[in-house]
Amino acid sequence: MTTSTRHDGRKHHELRPITIFYDGLARVDGSARFGFGESTAALASVSGPIEVRLASELPSKATFEVLVRPLANVPATESKLLASMIKATLEPSLILTKNPRTLVQLVVQALSSPSNATWKDTHIAAMANASTLAFLQACSVPMQGVVTAVAIGRLVDGSLIVDPSEDEMSSLQAGGCFVFMFSGSSTGSSVSNIDCVWSSWKSTSGRYSQEELFKAKELAKVGAQAVYEEVRRSLEKRSGATAIPMLVVQEKEAVKEEGTLSSDEKMEI
Repeated sequence: MTTSTRHDGRKHHELRPITIFYDGLARVDGSARFGFGESTAALASVSGPIEVRLASELPSKATFEVLVRPLANVPATESKLLASMIKATLEPSLILTKNPRTLVQLVVQALSSPSNATWKDTHIAAMANASTLAFLQACSVPMQGVVTAVAIGRLVDGSLIVDPSEDEMSSLQAGGCFVFMFSGSSTGSSVSNIDCVWSSWKSTSGRYSQEELFKAKELAKVGAQAVYEEVRRSLEKRSGATAIPMLVVQEKEAVKEEGTLSSDEKMEI
């Protein structure tokens, strides 16, 4: 991995400073704010399981609804697209079969807006991370892993960088958001499984190699692990404990066999 620095002094694999706050919004089950540096941030809140409209009711699992609100103006087609992306990043980690015929609603408020409308990968990553924190704080929806996300970009010289800043976005020739799910032992803090559950790699020319995608994914994994550690530390600091019990189950197969989970089926992250 290259050790050369970028214009802001970061190495190619380094993230901007991460900020995490648990806002404690009223009338929701969980809320949290996540930011990369000073220019990329999002606020998320979770409500549920709650009553669902009859037209949206699902007989075998909870309905998962995601709403994205832009920094300015009213939600439009772009917000619906972002909501669809955020839903795709979070849904693999949620066990929605425990509460059928209910609604789990996630509302994501953008606290920043990209200067370049073409590249929104860092903002998608911030929204996904804020959403994960809100679910972890709420503890009302069982989870089978902890999801974290980072953006990767390719500069004109072909080098790959983690978490591009606003100043670097104009120089990107390719980029994308990568989302990983972390799951592990239910008796300790180790992580045994790290799976890429969603990605959006793309190039301005429409072409990229499989090797480049693999390298971008591996670099993103390093960044996602750094975000995961920050999430874990923030939860530990908030509770004053060295390990945080969460409604997270280790084995996906156990979910398939049992169908439902008791409140005792927890893991520590």
